[in-house]
Amino acid sequence: MPEKKEKDCHTGPQRVHPPLTAEQARELKAGDKVLISGVIYTGRDAAHQRMVQALDRGEKLPFDVQNQIIYFMGPSPAPEGRVIGSAGPTTSGRMDAYSPRLIACGLTGMIGKGLRSPQVVEAMKEYGAVYFGAIGGAGALLAARIKTAEVIAWPDLGAEAVCRLVVEDFPAVVLIDSEGNNLYERGREKYRLR
Repeated sequence: MPEKKEKDCHTGPQRVHPPLTAEQARELKAGDKVLISGVIYTGRDAAHQRMVQALDRGEKLPFDVQNQIIYFMGPSPAPEGRVIGSAGPTTSGRMDAYSPRLIACGLTGMIGKGLRSPQVVEAMKEYGAVYFGAIGGAGALLAARIKTAEVIAWPDLGAEAVCRLVVEDFPAVVLIDSEGNNLYERGREKYRLR
């Protein structure tokens, strides 16, 4: 078996093509830059609440979360000639009450911004999931990476409806990996040591 080499900090981003298996998620480490291409799904707090309620009733989810990535985002309306409006991440903490349940059902990736609760991190470690960060305030630029957008569940939620997106080279960074390594904590520690 070849010896595992230390990652060169000057290498380019890794390419991620969903579906993302737990094994693939475990290969990603906090601080890794990625470009995501393929199908991902959107969902904010109202959609997450409905998904968990559906699971509680024994119903199927609007999409199979196994090996999938959810982007915590609610887009603005699409301008004429565009697939989607501004599509920046929302604060992930609003999904913390629901994420552990979805991770236990096979969700392997989440994209958002901000800290996650210890319960979410523990679920990520147990099941093999990863938390990606997208840059807040760059919604128009991120929208350019979305090639198609289709509402697949709960259109009554408006911008919070569940959408199926096809993305190409969507930029993100691994904020928390499946071992619980946390880029936010590393950053605070580096600042503290200065």
